[in-house]
Amino acid sequence: MPPCHDNCPCMEECPLSQAMRLIGGKWKMQILCSLHNNGPTRYNRLKRSLDGVSNTVLAGALRELEADGLVSRREYLEVPVRVEYGITQRCEALLPILDALGDWSMGLADRDAGRNGGGMCE
Repeated sequence: MPPCHDNCPCMEECPLSQAMRLIGGKWKMQILCSLHNNGPTRYNRLKRSLDGVSNTVLAGALRELEADGLVSRREYLEVPVRVEYGITQRCEALLPILDALGDWSMGLADRDAGRNGGGMCE
């Protein structure tokens, strides 16, 4: 097994910590998933697709994802102004990794369900 990146003396910041900073947070993964599945999306439609997110949290997460190059913001000069959010090529490169992480998690859930006699929804 390769060594863990935690406390690497040769690195100023652990690469895994940096990756988690980019995609961590309560709503970032759901935002990326929604934009990937639905394509470029206006703010209000995105908010409706994320049950329970507040305007403050969504706007902040979108700003961070845009600053980190994972989400693009396109403003159309119309009246009223129309803004759409979408995923970037940088995010497209991340998607297979997120899919693999999801597959890994599903495998854990399947294993735990078999050991415990069933999943949480039974």
